Amino acid sequence: MAVQKSKKSRSKRGTRRSHDSLGGATLSADQLTGEIHRRHNVSPEGFYRGRQVVVSTDNDEE
Repeated sequence: MAVQKSKKSRSKRGTRRSHDSLGGATLSADQLTGEIHRRHNVSPEGFYRGRQVVVSTDNDEE
């Protein structure tokens, strides 16, 4: 089992963890609607790569 010989300082620990932070989500604009959505995900309007792939079933029209 690996056991450290001496305590690592806060500076060394922070240096090692410097790349662990989370970045912001990559956003993209849809080609047809201009809707902002996460890349490689369907937009809220149901479009993916310029085509409508999910048909909304809103019951508000009745």
